[in-house]
Amino acid sequence: MSQPANHYRAKIAALSRSRTPDDPELVGARRDHRAARLEAYIRLAVDAAPPLTAEQRDRLAVLLRGAAA
Repeated sequence: MSQPANHYRAKIAALSRSRTPDDPELVGARRDHRAARLEAYIRLAVDAAPPLTAEQRDRLAVLLRGAAA
């Protein structure tokens, strides 16, 4: 698993003090924070769900890749 979401919150807070909102490093830290939160949510959902079929896993993978269904 990647860094915990709190790691990114701290990085965002530190970068926000001295960077503009469109600074690439700040934008990247915000993106990484959202990804970490999403990863944690997906992990909880997967752990709570019954086993998925191969077809169900494939459909969910398409959603995560951002491809049109």
